[in-house]
Amino acid sequence: MLECLVALGVTPIAATELIRFREDAVEPQLPASVVDLGLRGSPNFELLYLLKPDLILSSPFYTRHEEAMKSIAPIMSLPFYVRGEGPYEKSLQAITALGDKLELSAKASSVIEAQAKFIAETKETLKPFASRPTYLINIGDARHFRAFGNDSMFGDVLERLGLPNAWTDRSRFTFAAPVPLENLAANPDARIIIISDIPVESRNSLRNSVIWQSLKPVRDGRVYMVGNINPYGGLTAGLRFARLLSRALQASGEAFL
Repeated sequence: MLECLVALGVTPIAATELIRFREDAVEPQLPASVVDLGLRGSPNFELLYLLKPDLILSSPFYTRHEEAMKSIAPIMSLPFYVRGEGPYEKSLQAITALGDKLELSAKASSVIEAQAKFIAETKETLKPFASRPTYLINIGDARHFRAFGNDSMFGDVLERLGLPNAWTDRSRFTFAAPVPLENLAANPDARIIIISDIPVESRNSLRNSVIWQSLKPVRDGRVYMVGNINPYGGLTAGLRFARLLSRALQASGEAFL
């Protein structure tokens, strides 16, 4: 919801875990004037009360704190990740709903139109790359990764861009990366997109990993890294992924090999 608010041109007075958000999400950039309310699991409600917000934008993560938040200001919660529903479409619906709530419907419509144009143009640009399936992963350690299926924001955007996802199962994204590296051998003709930074302690180990080096996409140079992107983000995260993916693939020259 933070991303939706900023996309509509509104700067929040406060948010949680801003240090981590600025590092992990990168976009949208938030000014220093935004107050950090502390950890998501235990936000500083006393500070929030003193800030006197007109509206609190929430998510299902904060369900257990609803009573405390309701005593401070009205709450609006619009989940993006609902089983069986594409998160990208849910993020568009959230933009529209929030725009209506804040009497910014015209701005919301322009945001929706702009993203549709961008996705269509990027899809056209990436047509030369559409014949090869793509793994979308996040490295957990030298032996395991997290996988993004079409039920994720990244997988949803990949599909909208006309690129097939090599990971046909549901997303496997937990704190402890659950998928062994050897699973990437299932589709030797795929490319691998690594989303967000590889942990420092895993970089050398991964570089020296026999399993990693034996993967055909690695041997053939079809592994690309994109910058940090919020894996639980909304429209801004989806568009950032599309932009960074397009930039990485165009720079590779892979389609012309």
